[in-house]
Amino acid sequence: MCVPLKFLRCPRAPAGLRSFFVALIVTLGALPILAQDNYEIQVYPYETVAPGSTMVELHSNFTAQGKKTVVDRVAPSNHAVHETLEITQGFTDWFETGFYLFTSIQPKGGWEWVGDHIRPRVRVPESWRWPVGVSLSTELGYVRPKFSADTWTWEIRPIVDKKVGPWYLAFNPALERSWHGPGVNEGVEFAPAAKVSYDFTRHVAGGLEYYGSTGPITGFRPLHDQQHQIFPTIDLDVSPVWEINFGVGIGMTGPTDHLIIKGILGRRFSWKRGKRSLQ
Repeated sequence: MCVPLKFLRCPRAPAGLRSFFVALIVTLGALPILAQDNYEIQVYPYETVAPGSTMVELHSNFTAQGKKTVVDRVAPSNHAVHETLEITQGFTDWFETGFYLFTSIQPKGGWEWVGDHIRPRVRVPESWRWPVGVSLSTELGYVRPKFSADTWTWEIRPIVDKKVGPWYLAFNPALERSWHGPGVNEGVEFAPAAKVSYDFTRHVAGGLEYYGSTGPITGFRPLHDQQHQIFPTIDLDVSPVWEINFGVGIGMTGPTDHLIIKGILGRRFSWKRGKRSLQ
């Protein structure tokens, strides 16, 4: 069995997977990176979409208490509704690519296009028999200046998770950086996310999700300038083809939106012999 520190030399590792990991490691310190904001609020699991399958998700987020004034020409978040369409296609048992369409409904405006992102992701195959699930996503995208001072951004998100009986644990120590905007001067920033949940029944799990942004990895901002949110959440496992998640986020520092209500509704489609199959 291959050990984690030697995965690039593992004889069972697909050549494409090894090359992808090498490229990401070499470029990690040089490329700019992207933030989640309030459009797609999710702690990523280790699994990728199965080959030949498509996952369609709708992320709906309402900021009940947020920023009420324009800052750096960016629209306020208070009472804004964010709708994000995420479509993820599985290509192999270790590689997928997701596409995001971000939109926003402002309290005194219409429904507007915010931006788009693309997110390739690889995972360690189950055949390697690692004690935890490990995957790595990278996300590149554009957001209009009305909604973010940093318009072009990049993210690299390691993902580690583990299921222990009824307990589920996940950690996403993401690194983010602006490619165009005032955040370029901040360098690479640390934006961790984590989740712990417990299966109360076969179909209902409850837990906590955490999202943070601490500032540049070369020197974190003072605590009162950092962003930290806790989301009590509910996950419903009503069917293998559906993903349902609800949560209410509470901001714990001044720069953080104080109250956000979020929901994720996802549907898996499997395509076989040119026909849609529900698996």
